[in-house]
Amino acid sequence: MTVARLAGVIIIAYLIGSIPFGLIVGKLKAGVDVREYGSGKTGATNVMRVAGTKFGILTIILDGAKAAGAVMLAELIVGDSFLSAGSISFQQIVQVTAGLAAVAGHNWPVFAKFRGGRGVTAYFGTLIAIYLPVAIFGIEVLIIAALRSRRMSQSSMLAVIAAWCLMVPLALINDFPRIYLAYGLAGVALIVYQHRDNVRRLRQGTERQLW
Repeated sequence: MTVARLAGVIIIAYLIGSIPFGLIVGKLKAGVDVREYGSGKTGATNVMRVAGTKFGILTIILDGAKAAGAVMLAELIVGDSFLSAGSISFQQIVQVTAGLAAVAGHNWPVFAKFRGGRGVTAYFGTLIAIYLPVAIFGIEVLIIAALRSRRMSQSSMLAVIAAWCLMVPLALINDFPRIYLAYGLAGVALIVYQHRDNVRRLRQGTERQLW
């Protein structure tokens, strides 16, 4: 039963994450497929460039909400459980598993021919549901860095790394679950991988700027 619930959680979280809000917003507002412009992604930054700032912000809200909702729904499906593996509870396993599935759905959505975003907004959406203080810190770093550098790719990678760096002392000093620390590291690796083309342009000095 436990394995079946976990499998169900993964599938549901992936499907929720696969809802391509950036693609939907772009088509409703500008009548275009945002993947045919700019970075070729469905993320909020590309929507902002194609359809305008307010629609990019709308995409951020929708993408973050779907990812947070996927984790919360997974918790409801599983309910209270006393199962644990050492210091790791089954609920924590469900949270990070659903989080990874939702981010994977956002990046490779089944509803959009597996062409999605880079996972930044979805990742922070899952962190909002998993551990809010770390999410708030990472989002603050993202906003400040983006306003200063005007390079969303650089700011996004800095933000996820900063969020993980905050998790390290929390895990050492407080009772911060180590599985969250592992989830944060997985998020860093995935998002940096998704920005590999941006990293190349940053090195070359040709990376696109906001506004």
